[in-house]
Amino acid sequence: MQENIPTVLEFKIEDTPRNSKKLFWLRIIRDGLGNFVRIPLMVVRGKADFPVLGVTAAVHGNELNGVQVIQRIYDNLDAEDFEGVIVGIPVVNIPAYLRKTRRFEDGTDLNHIMPGKADGNTSQVYAFRFIDRVVKSFDYLLDLHTASPGRINTYYVRADMKHPTTRKLALLQNPQIIVHNPPFDGTLRGACHAMDIPAITMEIGNPNVYQRKLIRSGVEGVDNVMSYLEMTDDEIDQPSTEPVICKKSYWIYTDKGGLLTVYAELMQMLDAGEHIATLRDVFGREIKKFYAPEAGIVIGKSTSPVNQSGGRVLHLGILR
Repeated sequence: MQENIPTVLEFKIEDTPRNSKKLFWLRIIRDGLGNFVRIPLMVVRGKADFPVLGVTAAVHGNELNGVQVIQRIYDNLDAEDFEGVIVGIPVVNIPAYLRKTRRFEDGTDLNHIMPGKADGNTSQVYAFRFIDRVVKSFDYLLDLHTASPGRINTYYVRADMKHPTTRKLALLQNPQIIVHNPPFDGTLRGACHAMDIPAITMEIGNPNVYQRKLIRSGVEGVDNVMSYLEMTDDEIDQPSTEPVICKKSYWIYTDKGGLLTVYAELMQMLDAGEHIATLRDVFGREIKKFYAPEAGIVIGKSTSPVNQSGGRVLHLGILR
């Protein structure tokens, strides 16, 4: 029952007895009624206090596959036969989650303003306290995301592939695609990098749904990391196929508005100049055809026909 779950001001390892599992509410801010906005923590503390592995989901409030990944990891672990500490945070962005939207209640993307500001606006304070009260305690971070509404994704990972630890964390996910993407300012992964916490971003499917197959893949990836870090004695699951590794990726955008049909499929290898999409007006007349600007692989794509100027067409990965 939720009324039996304690509320804490910050995450502390010692609040969870050794060889046990415990749930917490973490206080972050107060709402307009003066009530606490609280983030759920799912903690497993084993026989040792190192490493501390953080697993986060729903930094964007409508990205839900990661929620169930964390729930399953927590339920499956035996604290009596576990080394280290895992901290699962199934929902980071509570205001957006409750509204079933991507962005924080002030319209800000939380994953663009990390690590926030102690004396900033509402979203900046929320981000700062999240980092300060829990994330700074991590030794490693796996940040679970999905595509945004109106788009679909492969199961792929963004990581700095020149960093040996984050490269290993990425490969352990057994993803379809890995994109070399050094951390940049504003993301949770970037904030962790600034604190010398190795972190990767896992893109697990599509928004606003549970996808069982992809959830299983996410669980396998987290299990592999725990095995690699010797938190469990499970064997590492090897990939059935090697991931496609991209040196970079980018979105192709429309410069006109209309009704968009994207023909390219996820994981499809494209040649330079290949026809990928067509834009038509409301009367069905062709406005423009889109072609792959260079050879690559389809990481994600738009599924929403209605597209204004500047809308997204296709996420193209460029192989190394």
